[in-house]
Amino acid sequence: MTTRPVILAISGLIRPLLEPRLPQGLEVRWFMTKEEALAAVADAEIGWFDMNDQAAMAETLRAAKKLKWLNSIYAGLDFLPMEVLIERGIIVTNGAGINAITIAEYVVMGMLTIAKGYREVVRAQDRREWLTDSPGKRELAGSKALLLGYGAIGRLIKPRLEAFDVAVSVVRRSGGPGTLGPDEWRARLGEFDWVILAVPATAETEGMIGAEELAAMKRECVIVNIARGSVIDQEALVKALEAKAIAGAFLDVTTPEPLPADHPLWALENAHITMHLSGRAQDKMFVRSAERFLDNLGKYLAGEPLAPLFDPRKGY
Repeated sequence: MTTRPVILAISGLIRPLLEPRLPQGLEVRWFMTKEEALAAVADAEIGWFDMNDQAAMAETLRAAKKLKWLNSIYAGLDFLPMEVLIERGIIVTNGAGINAITIAEYVVMGMLTIAKGYREVVRAQDRREWLTDSPGKRELAGSKALLLGYGAIGRLIKPRLEAFDVAVSVVRRSGGPGTLGPDEWRARLGEFDWVILAVPATAETEGMIGAEELAAMKRECVIVNIARGSVIDQEALVKALEAKAIAGAFLDVTTPEPLPADHPLWALENAHITMHLSGRAQDKMFVRSAERFLDNLGKYLAGEPLAPLFDPRKGY
């Protein structure tokens, strides 16, 4: 009896890093377009469907009726149909931690940019104007930050901020020694100079920063969001920024993305929008993803557990 080879359907974007190192005896179907993906996945057991079009990724997943393991470079997979993953019992490995270093660095960059008024410095250079005073006079040292979310990214943000003498208070869903639980942080919002959002996008975190939370923050507070746009009530945020009820917002994520050109956030001097670039501000993302996939592939073929696992029931 002839054993059929394991079939893999993989985005051609990662092909140069994978193809020379794949084990023998596999049937690999590479694709570059949605149409090619839909044709490739029909009887694939393993899939890596990453494309720039998230709707196309969702459609490809639905078409992959025999899929047993789905891999992705994305950490947040909230755009995929969770019910399909659950019903079919598909193992999912995601990109948790792949971009953690660069995103943590982006948080520090954003905080320093606002603290030192660096955007105005750049504009002065564009005007060839020599400033005689700094447009920003805040110091990170001695300030207090509330860090919501302590996954791969949050665990890197904390020590980087502590190196600047920022006092960091961590909020974790599971609580734990030295952290705030999900029912404790709101009562203390008025204590912090920075509120940093690094939580996964779930039903539980949607709109977790709304009008009430914004009103509880002090006027000097700055929000830093590298999670998902959905964790903030964006309309309430615009109103708070317009009224200068808080000092500012550094938003790597918005709702929707791309943000429409006529959206009021673009025009606000105290809003900094960085177009979801934090994870892309590096050149190692695909290399790290390929290494992780090859390691997991060896484990999958040997019947060993894979990591990191994404739980579609939890949404992270």
